[in-house]
Amino acid sequence: MHFEVEQSLLAFVIQLGSYWIPGVSLVSSEYNAFWRCVQAGATYLFVQLCKMLFLATFFPTWEGGVGAYDFVGEFMKATVDLADLLGLHLVMSRNAGKGEYKIMVAAMGWATAELVMSRCLPLWVGARGIEFDWKYIQMSFDSNISLVHYIATASVVWMFTRYDLPKSFRLPVTVLLALCVYKAFLMELFVHVFLLGSWTVLLVKAVLTGAISLCSLFLFVTLVHSN
Repeated sequence: MHFEVEQSLLAFVIQLGSYWIPGVSLVSSEYNAFWRCVQAGATYLFVQLCKMLFLATFFPTWEGGVGAYDFVGEFMKATVDLADLLGLHLVMSRNAGKGEYKIMVAAMGWATAELVMSRCLPLWVGARGIEFDWKYIQMSFDSNISLVHYIATASVVWMFTRYDLPKSFRLPVTVLLALCVYKAFLMELFVHVFLLGSWTVLLVKAVLTGAISLCSLFLFVTLVHSN
């Protein structure tokens, strides 16, 4: 029993800690911040439903050879993730407040909804098994990496949609936006080409997410202090 609880805490650790980030607290200064995160999660569910319907209609399952990789098909499927950017922008545009508050509400709601829908059940059921499996530890770490990814993505979307974005910021922000959209596609491509193991994939994903996050943080801080 204690093992699945530990896995759940490991998966939720950054989500829980993010509520008390100094200067961006979501529980003390804003009474309805929690419900705004819930609304962001509901928007996530709606966007994912639309994406699934679109993919099922226009991108049927590819029936290629064993070991073959449908580069064009996977790239087009990854392009559908642009809907996530629209969803994050919708959530942030409906919330009043500072930019960092909008970003945290959107990212927290988005990442928590993804965790609940895609990882909670496997973690709780699978971790109750008799034999220990490292994949549940990996899944927990991956959920925290996803939160960092969504915070970076939300911040890039916030910067990209600003009417007063300086011209010198447009290219780097656009590049970061593209990396946020196609990061999963690039990871799949790396796995297929280099035959990476599960821990190596997690490490590469963490490094790539960290690099994108640091770049977006630098641009965000520079933009905020320049205004």
